[in-house]
Amino acid sequence: MTPDPTRDSGSLRLTQMLDLLHQDGWSLDFFADDGYATVDDVRRLAEIGVTAHQGNLLRWLRDHGADLDAILLCRQPVACQYLGLARKLAPSAIVAFDTVDLHYLREQRAAELAGSNRLHRHAAQSRKRELHAISLSDVTFVVSPEEQATLTRELPDARVELLSNIHEIHGRGQGFEARRDLLFIGGFGHPPNADAMHWFAAEILPRLRVEEPGIALHVAGDIDEPSRLALARDGIHIHGRVKDLGPLVDSCRISVAPLRFGAGVKGKVNLAMSHGLPVVVTSVAAEGMYLVNGINALIADDAAGFAEATLRLYRDGDLWQRLSNAALDNVRDHFSVDHARQTLQQVFAPAIPRTGA
Repeated sequence: MTPDPTRDSGSLRLTQMLDLLHQDGWSLDFFADDGYATVDDVRRLAEIGVTAHQGNLLRWLRDHGADLDAILLCRQPVACQYLGLARKLAPSAIVAFDTVDLHYLREQRAAELAGSNRLHRHAAQSRKRELHAISLSDVTFVVSPEEQATLTRELPDARVELLSNIHEIHGRGQGFEARRDLLFIGGFGHPPNADAMHWFAAEILPRLRVEEPGIALHVAGDIDEPSRLALARDGIHIHGRVKDLGPLVDSCRISVAPLRFGAGVKGKVNLAMSHGLPVVVTSVAAEGMYLVNGINALIADDAAGFAEATLRLYRDGDLWQRLSNAALDNVRDHFSVDHARQTLQQVFAPAIPRTGA
């Protein structure tokens, strides 16, 4: 799909990557696999120097492939489909595969949680396809040190670079006393987000409201109507996709990420921390985030522990302030624009921009 930074963290990361490449002098052409882009999509990409195309990709590659210095394939299905074409029609180009997250790892964890043999078989097929695409690429981007270590074991000869989420440091708005309630950010088209919210609503929120009857959860992100109806209850406010998350991030006291499966790095956690909003997360949500329980986040994996950690942070202003400061330091140290720029320059420095990338 054409990236929309208001829709998901992968879109935000890709948009920032394209912006950094444009700043380094690259001429950039973009095709969405679904062939669709709105007028706003085209305008938004043009503002960062990207030409968005909606025509026939195969024809375009036949006309321009020989002039390309680099091709960036985003996500496993796209890489598996277009790697062969990229090699054939753009023989001089560096071919980079941006996993965004390791799909097979996310699917393996979903299968384990569900105890499903069918999902295990599907994950095994995804693993085969994804590792094959990585083996054929000149370089592969992953977003977490854990995923980089996994691929080093699986494919020791592959070049795998760490290029994590990219965030500006927005800084903290209001202080502890001026805030209330909890925030979850994430679209329900991503299965780990939907599972997290149904689990939170059923197992965690009731525990919280026994102790804090007025506490509420605000849910921001694309949501389908069946999920909206299933979550409808006292204490949950569903906002849908929010163009500007600033007011919610600056008014809520805690960001929660009760993910039970998934992979990659969680943009929802980065975003909250870049605003100095403390987080309560599961171990899955903390993966790749350089988080330490009690130092820059609170981490718990069962419903009772997650509720207890949330209540403790919700009531303790001193703890809230310490975690808020540490959250800003975490984003600055590990997820800054400068970190991403350095990685992109290391990978693409050998290419001399000509007519496109």
